[in-house]
Amino acid sequence: MTKIDKKLLDILVCPVSKGSLEQIGDELICNESKLAYPIKDGIPVMIPDEARDLSDEL
Repeated sequence: MTKIDKKLLDILVCPVSKGSLEQIGDELICNESKLAYPIKDGIPVMIPDEARDLSDEL
């Protein structure tokens, strides 16, 4: 698991809902939009089409 720097995580927001993000494993989770953005090679991929839909899981 790649830990995202706290300062970066504080300024990143979900591009769909503008909600805050929480890192869980190798994903950044937005509870508002129910999307999980992957972290690939230490870089958050903040593209909605690349996000995993969590609406069935949460």
